[in-house]
Amino acid sequence: MKKLTLTLTIIMFLLVVPTIRAIPMDSSRFRMESANIEIAGGNKSSTSYKLADTVGQLAAGQYSSTGYVVKAGFQYLHSIIPFRFSISNTNISFGTLVPGTPSTATTNLTVYFGGAGQYQVTAIEEGPLKTQSANVIPDTTCDGGANTCSESLAKVWSSGSAYGFGYGMSGNDIATDFIDATYFRPFPDRTAAESPATIMTSINVGKNRSSTVTFKTNISSIQPAGSYQTVINFVATPSY
Repeated sequence: MKKLTLTLTIIMFLLVVPTIRAIPMDSSRFRMESANIEIAGGNKSSTSYKLADTVGQLAAGQYSSTGYVVKAGFQYLHSIIPFRFSISNTNISFGTLVPGTPSTATTNLTVYFGGAGQYQVTAIEEGPLKTQSANVIPDTTCDGGANTCSESLAKVWSSGSAYGFGYGMSGNDIATDFIDATYFRPFPDRTAAESPATIMTSINVGKNRSSTVTFKTNISSIQPAGSYQTVINFVATPSY
C-alpha cells in the first residue's frame, strides 16, 4: 500500500503589447487630426445583438503617456471580458494506492478571454513524482507499443499493467489528441529540460472556457512505499 500526494501550483503571465507608431498625416499645407481614422465604425444593434466595431484602423494598439491611455482599434472589446484564469483545486491527493489499480483525480481550469489574438494554457512538472529519499514513480508511456504516448501526443492508457503518472484532458479548447477519456500524456519535466506542453488554446473570444484535467497514476507491486509529491505549473498567456 502506497500513499501518494500531488500538489499543483499556478503561475500566470501576461504578454506586453509592443509599441505601435501612428502614421503622421500632414504636409506643408495641411495637418489632419482625428480621434479615429477608419473607413467605418460605431455602435450597431438590433433586437438580437449589439455590435461595436472599427474597420480599416491604421494604427491599432495601446498608447500611453503621462495622464492618458489610448486603446485604438479592434475596440479592445470595450474590456468587456478581462482575461482571467482559475483552477478549481490546487491540492490533489490520491490517498493510498493499490498496485495494479489505477487511481485518478481531477481539477478544472477556467479561462475568460476577450482579446483579438489568442490565449494558451501550458503545463509542466517540476520533476517526476518522488519521495524525499528519491524513490520515483516514472512518467507514463501509456500502454506502449502503438499506444506509446509522449509529452505532445496522447495515446490510450487502459492497461492495468502499464505503470506511471500522466494526465488526460476534456472540455473546451483542448488539444485534439485527447480523443476520449482513455487518452493520456506524460507531463513535460523541467528537470529534463523539456518544454511546457500546450493543453488549452483558442482564438475565439469567450467566457467560462473550461476544461478538466484528469491526473492518473498506476504503480507496480515493487514500487517502494512512501509519500510521493511533485508540483505542476499551469501558465495562462493571452495575446492581443
